[in-house]
Amino acid sequence: MTTTDATTPRLPVTAIIAPGWDLPRWAAALRAAAPGIDLRLWPDLGDRGEIEAALLWKQPEGALEGMTRLGFAQSLGAGVEHLLADPAIGPDVVLGRAVDPEMTAEMVRFVVHAVLAVSVDALGYREQQAAGRWAKRDVPGGALAVGMLGLGELGASAARALAALGFTVTGWSRSPKTVEGIACLSGAEGLDRVIATSGCLVNLLPLTDETRGLIDARRLARMPAGSHLVNVARGGHVVENDLLAALDNGHLASATLDVTATEPLAPGHRFWHHPRIVLTPHVAADSTPETMAPILADSLRRHAGGLPPRDPVLRDRGY
Repeated sequence: MTTTDATTPRLPVTAIIAPGWDLPRWAAALRAAAPGIDLRLWPDLGDRGEIEAALLWKQPEGALEGMTRLGFAQSLGAGVEHLLADPAIGPDVVLGRAVDPEMTAEMVRFVVHAVLAVSVDALGYREQQAAGRWAKRDVPGGALAVGMLGLGELGASAARALAALGFTVTGWSRSPKTVEGIACLSGAEGLDRVIATSGCLVNLLPLTDETRGLIDARRLARMPAGSHLVNVARGGHVVENDLLAALDNGHLASATLDVTATEPLAPGHRFWHHPRIVLTPHVAADSTPETMAPILADSLRRHAGGLPPRDPVLRDRGY
């Protein structure tokens, strides 16, 4: 790669492809963090053969075709499945994940809110209010046992925040991890144990071939009667018909869902009106241009200098 002087590598020609996002805002933030960058915004990419780096979120099929010089692809959100599934991103393309402290803080706040709502039975009190009934409910409070599926940056941070509030938190990850103040389990036996002992199960796993459909009828049946599910990862983790059955038969008390298998959710989907589901439109942790731009600029500079990203994607693990 050519350089602008003897010491500073030229930043790669970079495309931002994130349909539906405020791309001019992203461009302004990135240009402020990386002055002089040659930046192309979807869909006006110019000569695709000149593009060397792509910043992506759910890019349309074929969006990267013709990018013969593409050497770096960075996710603009917490997930990376859109990178791994794109056939135009070959094995020689370096992949980066988005790890933004502000995004992590947003996720922690959302998860804490959801678990606190479960611990005080906010849904039950809302139903009593609608019925005009004034009565004290039996709630778990701080005795609620919380299971955290996924102990990456988001999961570990959320687990620590819940523990600081007095909840007993047990975390699970595919491989062994240590998180201060959290009982950490791994492997198939550990997964079964977390599921079977959690009054509130929070899912923050990456979506991979191994975790797709993980929360199915068999695992839902292993959850304690009257327990709760909070899914803030990906809709593909949950078999939706199995979840509806567990809610309908009363085995699960509630589900808080920020993600669904298909987004936006279809107008006729049962999730919209189910009395035991709290639904939000994938808003738990949004990427913010002003906080992400310095991180992206650093990733582009590292790539220009021949260095790996600080938060690389591990292709063999799917995250």
